[in-house]
Amino acid sequence: MTDPAPRASSGARCRFCGHPLEHVVVDLGMSPLCESYVPADALDAMEPFYPLRTYVCDACWLVQLSEYVAPEGIFSEYAYFSSYSDSWVDHAHRFANVTTAQLGLGRQSLVVEVGSNDGYLLQHFAATGIPVLGIEPAANVAAAAEARGIPTLVRFFGADLARELVADGRRADLLIGNNVLAQVPALNDFVAGLAALLAPDGLLTLEFPHLQRLLDENQFDTIYHEHFSYFSLSSARRILEAHGLALVHVEELPTHGGSLRVHARHAGITARAAPSVEALATREREAGLEGLDRYRGFSRQVEATKRDLLDFLVSARREGRTIAGYGAPGKANTLLNYCGIRTDFLEYTVDRNPYKQGRYTPGTHVPILHPDRLRETRPDIVWIMPWNLREEIAAQLAFVREWGGRFMVAIPRVEVWQ
Repeated sequence: MTDPAPRASSGARCRFCGHPLEHVVVDLGMSPLCESYVPADALDAMEPFYPLRTYVCDACWLVQLSEYVAPEGIFSEYAYFSSYSDSWVDHAHRFANVTTAQLGLGRQSLVVEVGSNDGYLLQHFAATGIPVLGIEPAANVAAAAEARGIPTLVRFFGADLARELVADGRRADLLIGNNVLAQVPALNDFVAGLAALLAPDGLLTLEFPHLQRLLDENQFDTIYHEHFSYFSLSSARRILEAHGLALVHVEELPTHGGSLRVHARHAGITARAAPSVEALATREREAGLEGLDRYRGFSRQVEATKRDLLDFLVSARREGRTIAGYGAPGKANTLLNYCGIRTDFLEYTVDRNPYKQGRYTPGTHVPILHPDRLRETRPDIVWIMPWNLREEIAAQLAFVREWGGRFMVAIPRVEVWQ
């Protein structure tokens, strides 16, 4: 007999369709905001913790968190700079080259990215003379984009801003949103803005982690307060269609543990959807993403991962092995807080991002240091926190093998190798 899905009791409603949220997918307890890295002089200050609980809407099948903190409290200053991942910048460069050629973009075009971060993507279009505009609410991150010569509006995007830009004569021939759709609580306002800003014959592309991969591969650490929603192709399609946008193509990408890139245009403007759209929608239905049974049991899977990870860490420490981390991504903070892992198990972690160095992980207060510390201390195990970049990072850290050090990831399961 299968266990019934846990029932919600919060009175929450779906942020897309307004249906009551009654079914919990997984409850990860109480957790701080995952990008709220703690300065040394604030270690004794109170940190706010919020419920980290996901629901699935049984009307539209959108998986989502309740909104506990307004976007202004999360994204006005942000610790994530896209350019510190070489593979992500390469991914962006390839997209810019291919899309420029396919759409015939040139000096009369306009490319707009919503959630443009530090200019990691738009720099590749600008380098060829194509006019660009970034929209990024985090002032500290937008400043890095401006330093690259990328004009950037420090604003939260929605229908009002889209109308302002259109009134100013600016509509996007290519409109991009990479890993931003999940970070929007006012989903309908945001997508309405995308539809308004997109030129009549323009192309919209959105990238976001694929819900099916999250469930299939136990990627529960990608759940955090900064990600309000978790999308399947079918749920994203419903949302876009509700605002007059039609999916014309979908690509399955390896980024972030498995993502989708959807292509959309104004409904009725262009040809029918490519076979890729219906093929993936069919696979999602066959995988049960539009039925409650698929979400039952995910909590037990997550709990088993926690037990296995703690068993490994306890054994390693009892054997006298030292463990240091590489990276301090948001997903690591979900995992550390859910499992209660502090410096008794993880002595420190390192990160290439100077913004994080000298700070501490939220909630668990693991120090974040410069990567040079690995050579200085020679840990027995280097725990790669951004497991989606394990190959890239292990190649960068090949020197760890010089002293017999080993690498480790915890998702989708504990794995150690040399």
